[in-house]
Amino acid sequence: MRMDPSQLAALSAVLRLGTFEAAAHALTVTPSAISQRIKALEDRTGTALVLRGSPCTGTAAGLRIAKHAEDIGLLEAQLARELALEADHGPVRLRIAVNADSLASWFIGAMAEVEGVLFDLLVDDQDHSAEWLKRGEVSAAVTASSKPVTGFDAHPLGRLDYVATASPGFMARWFRDGVTAEAAARAPCLIFNAKDNLQRLWLERNVAAGLAPPAHYLPSAQAFIDASAAGLGWGMNPLAMVEQDIRSGRLVPLVPKTTLPVPLTWQVARVMAPALAEVTRAVQKSARQYLTQD
Repeated sequence: MRMDPSQLAALSAVLRLGTFEAAAHALTVTPSAISQRIKALEDRTGTALVLRGSPCTGTAAGLRIAKHAEDIGLLEAQLARELALEADHGPVRLRIAVNADSLASWFIGAMAEVEGVLFDLLVDDQDHSAEWLKRGEVSAAVTASSKPVTGFDAHPLGRLDYVATASPGFMARWFRDGVTAEAAARAPCLIFNAKDNLQRLWLERNVAAGLAPPAHYLPSAQAFIDASAAGLGWGMNPLAMVEQDIRSGRLVPLVPKTTLPVPLTWQVARVMAPALAEVTRAVQKSARQYLTQD
């Protein structure tokens, strides 16, 4: 089914900006024209694509079609580069799933290496980012799974090494006699969100299985470090992000030399791989500089 480019552009703009008015301003047309294009596309596809609200959001079909439109833009930009054609469009948009710790540490360096791309990042746990690939909602993702999702190429990036840390005062209060199973069951820990199982994995490997300590939920990589230093709880932080804090004594490892390695993989849609080759090279370069390589 052939779709009208102006209708696709209207859908992408509405879902990206949240209102028909903002989409109209971005595309230099009237809100009425945006509404007509969306309605025509919905009539064409036979399904609702936009949930009108504040902000407007996309249905499952709407999100898939909007991503299709972004993919077309990426492929057209690639063709223009290969044929040395003069580009008559602005930056292309790329939707990627990435975990918060990668975003806070090394992924922005990769983004800065790429010109002509506007990044639309979905932040999710590395153990779950592959689900976005399976649903067809992103063109690439940083995942903890080395097994390629069907239709995607997988590029190993290296390991993000985590260390369980806390403040000296927290250690003196909760782990005066060492990190025992009894103490670990009572000492508050920090958890990023319901998908975060790094603390549980570290406890199973280094203390005891089946522990369920009280927990604070803090969905921020920097807040994890600050909360650990403030004595709010202990948490798993990327070693490279807290090395200076450990050297200064602001943080201390719960148990020395018990890092938890998390291998990361860059997965990119096979059909989009040529168009995203520059992005892949930038991701691999930044990962080599930051992540632990085997």
